[in-house]
Amino acid sequence: MQPTADFDPARLARSLLRRSRQGALATLMAGSGDPYCSLVNLASHPDGSPILLISRLALHTRNILADARVSLMLDERAEGDPLEGARIMLGGQAEEVTEAERELVRRRYLAAQPSAEAFVEFKDFSFFVIRPHGAHLVAGFGRIVDLTPAQLLTDLSGADALLEAEGGAVAHMNEDHRDAMNLYATRLLGAESADWLCTGCDPEGMDLQAGRDTLRLTFPDRVSNGTELRKMLVRLAGEARAKV
Repeated sequence: MQPTADFDPARLARSLLRRSRQGALATLMAGSGDPYCSLVNLASHPDGSPILLISRLALHTRNILADARVSLMLDERAEGDPLEGARIMLGGQAEEVTEAERELVRRRYLAAQPSAEAFVEFKDFSFFVIRPHGAHLVAGFGRIVDLTPAQLLTDLSGADALLEAEGGAVAHMNEDHRDAMNLYATRLLGAESADWLCTGCDPEGMDLQAGRDTLRLTFPDRVSNGTELRKMLVRLAGEARAKV
């Protein structure tokens, strides 16, 4: 089925990737190849790929180490009939994070899953990133679409300076600009007032979280460094204050 004229499947899928904090992970049983499904917590890489922190004692991790092919189901967790909400099924490879990328991945995962601080340094736990080969989006009648990785993920080319500045920018927003984040959430995204925190920034937007609630603030223009990010956040704060 093809999307209707008012439906942007790539935008919805990217938002779901960024906002999801839990998902159903399907792996292949080592030896038999039978499907195995488990519930996992997750966060998102700057490019949108799902990040997992999983133990080698867990069956799903042992399955991944034997065969890295996985699928991951994410949904909106909408009230009422869950089948009326949007959901995506990603298929891809689960790759263990290299030492060079561990600090970035660790920071983003703990921002989204702060309770993991209690076990993140346990020797049996490791970070994995799911590299999607594609996704199947179901968002209602006439809104069933297959998506490519290019439609799902954020292009990080030319954004090295932004990734280097991200940790400091997130800390600065959370320490000094909670009022601005509440404005983004309430006036730009229509959410309820809460103690909104920034959990990550990337060239296309900012991720916000208050308890179990998550939001995606999409930037009107791409940013690629800390200066552009600061200017964008000031601009959006001004737009939020001007909106009644």
